[in-house]
Parts: sequence; C-alpha cells; structure tokens
Amino acid sequence: MQNIIDTLNGLNVWSIAFRVLLAAICGGAVGSERDRHGRAAGLRTHILVCLGAAMTTMLGLYVHTVLHFNNDPLRMGAQVVSGIGFLGAGTIIVRNHSHVTGLSTAAGLWATASIGLAIGAGFYWAALLAMVIVLVTFSMLTRMGRFSRHKKSGIYYIELPSIEKAQHFYKCVEELVTEVDILPAKSGLSGHVGLEFLVMGKENDRALQKEMTTCGDIVIAVPVHQ
Repeated sequence: MQNIIDTLNGLNVWSIAFRVLLAAICGGAVGSERDRHGRAAGLRTHILVCLGAAMTTMLGLYVHTVLHFNNDPLRMGAQVVSGIGFLGAGTIIVRNHSHVTGLSTAAGLWATASIGLAIGAGFYWAALLAMVIVLVTFSMLTRMGRFSRHKKSGIYYIELPSIEKAQHFYKCVEELVTEVDILPAKSGLSGHVGLEFLVMGKENDRALQKEMTTCGDIVIAVPVHQ
C-alpha cells in the first residue's frame, strides 16, 4: 500500500496517468451537474478546464524536478487561477440591465480549475473533497432556488406621454419598485418617455399591475421579464 502511495505522489508514468484520469472524472462530475441545468459551460468545458489545470501544474513540476530548471514549479499554475476569469466571464449574462445569470457556473469553473491544480500537484484528497463540496453546493443552491420562487422579480416597460406624467407615475409606485431606468420611447412618438421597473416580490408585482390598470395616462405597459 505504501508503495502505491509513493508511486502516486511521485512524478512518473503511473502517477501522471492517474492524475489525468482523476482530473477528467472530477471535471466531468461537476460539468454533468451543470449540463443537467442547461448551463453554457457543461460537461466538456469542465473536463477540459480541470484537465488543463492539472496538466499545467504537472508541467511546472516536470520542468523543475526532471529538467532541473531553477524555477518556481507552481508559477505556471498560478496563471490558471487568473486566466480562468476570461472563460468564466463568458458564462455570465446580463439581461435587461438588471438580471445577472451564470455567476454560479463561472465560480464553478474557477473551483474546477483549482481542483485540477490540486490533482496535478498530487493533492488528491483535497481535490476529491473539493469536488464533493462543489457538487453539494450546486445541488443545495438549486433546491433553495425552488423554495424562494415567491421572491421572483419582474421587469416592466411602461411608456407615458410626457416626462411630467412619468414623474407622477413613478411617485405613485416608488415604494413598490427596486430599480427604475429611464429609456427612449420604444413607440418612437415625440415627447413620450419610457420607464423600466424592476419589481421584487409577488405582492409588489400585483400592486404595480394594479397601479398600471388605474392610471389612464399609460401608453404602453408590457412585462419585459418575469
């Protein structure tokens, strides 16, 4: 048993093969969970990220221990931590200037890269534990999201015939909305003003809809996102 541990802790054909395979398994486990939820970065992306991070760490160790270069063996791995941000940014989507999605997937990519770095360095148990925690975190977040649907937000576009009318309407609903943007009128009519409201909570949503039905000055009132 001790011989096996020593072999896996060293840098040889068997340990390299084991680290590459383990990186693919850990990355695939996290990626398959993201695939089930239809995220942009899924199985293949996470496998490649984890495998690439592991290879980067092993390359740094190989250059230091085998080629005997006088370098920091973890310097190359450090570039993965900063470089993965570009890939993570590609999974983040901003909708309607207010809703941001993809943050969990981006964080998952970063964590997967860290798992790959740990595997490449032979830090197996930490990598496996981190993988389990990442999977549990994603699962818990999904379930918590189901229980918090009552907090779901809505975005409405409302158009009024003048800036004075828009100001008056905003004063009526100021306590109901979380955020408001003033936009050019989508109808293209001269003098018209567009307002985009972010509403949090079903009660505020219903109250805003009631205000929209009682106000006779509204030209257009449509839900942008619910």
